[in-house]
Amino acid sequence: MPPDYWQTLRLTLALAACTTVLLLGLGIPVAYALAHTRSRLRPLAEAVVSLPLVLPPTVIGFYLLLAFSDSTALGRFLSNQLGLSLNFTFTGILLGSLVYCLPFMVQPLQAGFAQVPRSLTEASYTLGKSRLTTLWRVLLPNMKPALLNGAVLTFAHTLGEFGVVLMIGGSLPGRTRVASIAIYDEVQSLHYDQANAYALTLLVLAFVILVGLYWFTKKDATRRLL
Repeated sequence: MPPDYWQTLRLTLALAACTTVLLLGLGIPVAYALAHTRSRLRPLAEAVVSLPLVLPPTVIGFYLLLAFSDSTALGRFLSNQLGLSLNFTFTGILLGSLVYCLPFMVQPLQAGFAQVPRSLTEASYTLGKSRLTTLWRVLLPNMKPALLNGAVLTFAHTLGEFGVVLMIGGSLPGRTRVASIAIYDEVQSLHYDQANAYALTLLVLAFVILVGLYWFTKKDATRRLL
């Protein structure tokens, strides 16, 4: 077992959990807006959200690295006014993960909102319920599979992040060295046994997550048919 195995695993799981929770809060309003807007700018907004799906992660990481550096107005503002230095920190790789994983959360939620019958929303408004109450009490309870899909996809993709994390965070043990980076470092050092420990852990985690997702999806579909 690698000497910093548990430290690296805790950091990896913390990054995946924080990314998933934060993107749930961010993804719900974004997906709701995309699912219900009739604006001509909707394709543009959807393209922006989906961009991380087609861009190499290193491209995203590179531009975020530049944005967070002192050579840009944003980087100088964060450093001088807020005292934040994001490159090579956990906060920095968390922000990078949020950008990279945004479509994995938003797209399942957008599909979930679109599949909820319009009659449920109209009935809620007829009863005098607000948009927020309708969202919380009517829409979200009727799209649990979409919520689960978004959360699982986000968590799983964060576990396997490499390019974005490497560009922004490097490989600092206890700070930015997540499991995917550790695998790369160990292979570069020809420590295949140690690389296998990390790789096998991610393989088992991914498999367990997918089994749980498919089990819940099948159970929910069966319940709806009864």
